[in-house]
Amino acid sequence: MTGGFMGPPWQMDWRLDALASRDALPEHVRKMVDEARAELVTAKDPYFRGIDAEAGLPETMSVEPVRSTDPKGPRILYFDASKGWLVYTFKRRIEDPQIVVVEIFWQ
Repeated sequence: MTGGFMGPPWQMDWRLDALASRDALPEHVRKMVDEARAELVTAKDPYFRGIDAEAGLPETMSVEPVRSTDPKGPRILYFDASKGWLVYTFKRRIEDPQIVVVEIFWQ
């Protein structure tokens, strides 16, 4: 360990209820969730802040704050052209920074 802030790929964890919801999805949707997960864990900034921050995301995905009044709070990543989403937080720690998925939904 270098002692500095670690960068991508980030660790990712799921709340148990979110993981159960993911596992209950059809196989083709789980593949889309896995693609969204890959985008999150490799993003330079999992909060996707700044101009053109989403430029690297596929057209079927977008990210925004859950509440605009809480810019460092939870984020929502839309996938499958906004038919599904997952809500996550980013624990920005020096050691072991981590993305935590707290909710997933697909319609």
